Amino acid sequence: MAQVRTVCAHDCPDMCSLVVEVENGRVLKVAGDPEQPYTAGYACAKVNRDAELVHSPERIRTPLRRTGKKGTGSFEEITWEAALEEIERRWKAIIAESGPLALLGYAYSAHQGQINRHIVNGLFHALGTSRLQAGTVCDTCCETAWDLTLGPVGGADPESVVDSELVIAWGCDLMAVNVHFWTKLEEVRKRGVKLVVIDPRRSRTAHQADWHIPINIGTDAALAIGIAHVLARDGLLDRAYIAAHTLGFERWEKEVLPRFTPARVAAITGLAAGDVERLAAMYGAAKRSFIRLGEGMTRLARGGQALRAVATLPALTGAYGRRGGGALLLTAASMDFDFSFVRKPGGPAATRLVNQSLLGRALLEMRDPKLRGLFIAANNPAVTCPDVSAVRQGLSREDLFTVVHDPFMTDTALYADIVLPATTYLETEDFYRGYGNFWVQYGAAAVPAQHQAWSNFRLAQELARRFGLDAPVFRMSEREIVPHFFKGSTGAVAAIEPASLFDHRARKAAPPEGQRFATASGRLEIFSATLEGQGLPPMPDWQEDEEEARDAARWPLRLLTAPSYFQAHTAFSGVAFLRGREGEPFCVLHPEDAARRGVKDGQHVRLRNDRAAIRLRLKISDEVRPGVCLVPGQRPAGEASGGTVNMLCSDRLTDIGEGATYQSTFLEVEAAE
Repeated sequence: MAQVRTVCAHDCPDMCSLVVEVENGRVLKVAGDPEQPYTAGYACAKVNRDAELVHSPERIRTPLRRTGKKGTGSFEEITWEAALEEIERRWKAIIAESGPLALLGYAYSAHQGQINRHIVNGLFHALGTSRLQAGTVCDTCCETAWDLTLGPVGGADPESVVDSELVIAWGCDLMAVNVHFWTKLEEVRKRGVKLVVIDPRRSRTAHQADWHIPINIGTDAALAIGIAHVLARDGLLDRAYIAAHTLGFERWEKEVLPRFTPARVAAITGLAAGDVERLAAMYGAAKRSFIRLGEGMTRLARGGQALRAVATLPALTGAYGRRGGGALLLTAASMDFDFSFVRKPGGPAATRLVNQSLLGRALLEMRDPKLRGLFIAANNPAVTCPDVSAVRQGLSREDLFTVVHDPFMTDTALYADIVLPATTYLETEDFYRGYGNFWVQYGAAAVPAQHQAWSNFRLAQELARRFGLDAPVFRMSEREIVPHFFKGSTGAVAAIEPASLFDHRARKAAPPEGQRFATASGRLEIFSATLEGQGLPPMPDWQEDEEEARDAARWPLRLLTAPSYFQAHTAFSGVAFLRGREGEPFCVLHPEDAARRGVKDGQHVRLRNDRAAIRLRLKISDEVRPGVCLVPGQRPAGEASGGTVNMLCSDRLTDIGEGATYQSTFLEVEAAE
């Protein structure tokens, strides 16, 4: 039996280092690497089952060609050569007739290796096609808002939490999406450090917290500004730090903070005024307070303002200047790798963009030219995109030639003309950089490619060859590419010798102590001239969204989506054990809402609004407040026997960063027929 060191490539901030036990080309066990201090020798419950992912009987084994109507799953087996010849012929015909803008490459985050993740979009960049504006379904709102406030820099080192005096998980279910940070946090809680969880849902993390604050959805900005109001009122500000490191506080203090008294904040957030006071006093008393920010609070109409308000708080107490203090959203921006060698290997500097959240609209409405060819890898837009019904309608077009590269027959693959079998991450080698910590690692392939699967890397290089693309990245090996990521790097990244990574052990690239700001002013910008120029509130504020208010007047419940524990997204759908642990797709209602509708625990219910109706099993629990309908996880439509949750969500975009607004969804729940 051999042991192989590699890295978990699932879309997760922890980027766990793994040790994989292999025998006769088969994965026997996947476990955390005990030599990596952050991973600390264990992996999450999902990744522990990834041997079953690699060897699942449900994997696609050969290339397939569609034989029936799109969406029905009617395919015949073909050879790789036949598939590649058809792709080459169809794409060249589309380019000749309509130009390269009629093609779209769509690859995203199901493989977090920097080569396999980005080389597909790099291929289409070089071809000069329409270009995917990726990440809007996930993090562009929070990331853009963070950059406008602090600049394109990473946040606090999660390992510094061992020096914290107070920890706030704000909209972040650590036990679901950040288990290694949770483990570090448990160490300091033994010393009496308090954990506060601010979340509309009583998640597992909230249940284990010292204090759970069940805030109304979409009111995080009001609570953060209310905390700032109390800090200013009670003399709890670090005014020396504010004067030295922020821009615009005096105006914010004068024009915005007075409107957010504890009483008004309580009315907005659904909390007690005394709890607003108590939280602000706790925060003001802690010199080294650590806020772990979740992305969910920004997936609504005014999510950017929420992130800006919360991210400002550590500057008010000087916590950004102390180890164990500050805030963490993402870390990647502080590791100045240059991935353009893979992402942009030629092609025009600018071209037509397709917002990932607006895929359905693009497929149905885009003209001059219309999209005629679509390639999808490492994502499942027929489940994950907003307004999924429009996405599926677009994918159903007979005049749209669609190729899907995936290990499994996803909801999206059902609409493809050609389906290509893809490797899992354990069958690839790649370079990894965490986005929730400061570790980097080169991961080995644990086993050879299974069946006839190809990696994104191999496929992109072969297609590049067929289209005569001569950029070096399309001829090089993975190991030859890695040194290019380090060119021009500085700081901790520059201290890493690329060749040293090929021992498959992790290296840390942490920035110096104390938060750095990389805005134009070099300060944390409470006042943003950029936002003012866009006609948006230049200082963090909370205002009721008019469209949300109209929807709330029509529909009595507000949707809350959150990661589930065993089926966070459809990348785990291929593991039957995890599907069983999670159970049938379900929604959660508060007992009062269930009683009002005459529905019982365990029965099937219908979730509906103007966009769609789906069918889920009901769970009744006070883990949510009245007026909220929680749907955990992303699940294929077939598992729910009646649709997937994003059918209910519009493709409206956020105030900042053009992101998705899943949490700005209102609906009704009733007994299913």
